[in-house]
Amino acid sequence: MPEKTLLPNLNKNDLWLFNGSSLDHWKQTDFAGKGEVVIDENGSLVLEMGAELSGIHWTGEALPVQNYEIHLKAKRTMGSDFFCGLTFPFKSSHATLILGGWGGSLIGISSIDDFDASENETGDAYIFEDNQWYDIRLQVTDSEISVWIDNEQVIDCEVEGRKVAMRFGEIEMSVPLGICTYATTGVIREVLLKRI
Repeated sequence: MPEKTLLPNLNKNDLWLFNGSSLDHWKQTDFAGKGEVVIDENGSLVLEMGAELSGIHWTGEALPVQNYEIHLKAKRTMGSDFFCGLTFPFKSSHATLILGGWGGSLIGISSIDDFDASENETGDAYIFEDNQWYDIRLQVTDSEISVWIDNEQVIDCEVEGRKVAMRFGEIEMSVPLGICTYATTGVIREVLLKRI
């Protein structure tokens, strides 16, 4: 039986991107050496460990590019790299929130002014325990990108007038919105978009 969770208050402008019942409006991203993507018996999305990147990307309706939040729950069950790489739109560009990279603890946004998460001011260490769910909230406005883990703000980055863009490489296949892992099995559930 799925675990009980507290969901954000919903209104008519909110959109379930993944609610545990199907992968409608998603497609597995054709990364080289990708692992399998399945929905398990608890209604969670499992991104199985691949040689490098494994993941899915959004094929549904156009999504907002500013003034929105994405809420999700994520955990790592195997591996030692990022278990959630959340690619998201920002104005006319995109970027990726990395959770658990570079040996398992790096968080940050790739890329800001052409610097990856490990090289810009959003990069930090956060100790993630295997098989533990984390509540993630990403907020994107016209001038700021903010991230909370379990209601603790861990990123608050002013981006007005700065270059926000994708890291070069296969990760670019995740646009306009994608979730991926790197040589790691990640489990995702309750992916919700809220307009703010």
